[in-house]
Amino acid sequence: MKNKEIKILLSAPRGFCAGVERAIEIVEKSIQKYGAPVYVRHEIVHNKYVVDDLKNKGAIFVEELEEIEDKSRPVIFSAHGVPKKIPDDAKNYNMTYVDATCPLVSKVHREAENLHKSGYHLILIGHQNHPEVVGTMGQLPNGSIDLIQNEDEAKKYNLKNKNKISYVTQTTLSVDDTKEIIKILKERFPNIKEPQKDDICYATTNRQMAVKNIAKKCDLFFVIGSRNSSNSVRLVEVAKKSGCPNSLLIHSQSEIPYKLIEKSNTIGISSGASAPEILVDSFINSLKKRFTVNIDEVEAIKENVVFKIPKKLN
Repeated sequence: MKNKEIKILLSAPRGFCAGVERAIEIVEKSIQKYGAPVYVRHEIVHNKYVVDDLKNKGAIFVEELEEIEDKSRPVIFSAHGVPKKIPDDAKNYNMTYVDATCPLVSKVHREAENLHKSGYHLILIGHQNHPEVVGTMGQLPNGSIDLIQNEDEAKKYNLKNKNKISYVTQTTLSVDDTKEIIKILKERFPNIKEPQKDDICYATTNRQMAVKNIAKKCDLFFVIGSRNSSNSVRLVEVAKKSGCPNSLLIHSQSEIPYKLIEKSNTIGISSGASAPEILVDSFINSLKKRFTVNIDEVEAIKENVVFKIPKKLN
């Protein structure tokens, strides 16, 4: 029997962003410079394949600095950013540290600090317990920044003091959901100060735009990425809202749903900003073994952003 033909619309841009590429390079260059092991506080980026690959090269992942047995070894802070207290703790331990925080997250940190210094009370739009949110809130004294996660919380938010108020956002949110939350805040607090430049990062915006671009043409949509990767989970939501209700995340434990694919004619594929292209290739190769596949790469925008790595590693 002839294999069923399926058309794949491959979303572009997809996969690694400049912040993720820089963070991975920082770990690899640190291993070259300092030898193994180097420690990494929290997953450097939210992807099991990447983390396992770096473990094999000599990285040891910990959640907190206390867990590091040999404090003479260097530690790297993940791309998501860390609370102010963490570099201070590293200094107290006399540890060498390299900060792999994405420059776009660092920009939000500086923004939050400057607003606080100017007497603003801050709102952070983001997801509770996400490491980026923990890092941003940890830039400021307790009580000077509040988290709002959704439209409902925005409607109920009570400004305790009558200070000037401003907001910043997590960099990996859904552009559309965030717009709605901001709209509510602006209606409730007409004088709220907004960031000079959108906080949601270029890569998140571009990947969501690329998915929107093709979702309505697809019977089924797959996003390759990890369950704890905020931007990957958002891409699945964007695909569903943009016209493809059958949108799924493919992570390291996923079984490929061949029965669903069998019933589809056109499938869309994208990947989160922390998912390496090798995972997309391997997914497509699994499909090629069972189906006759035609691939059409649909590029929404060209990306050419590169972030430099810290001088001490050059």
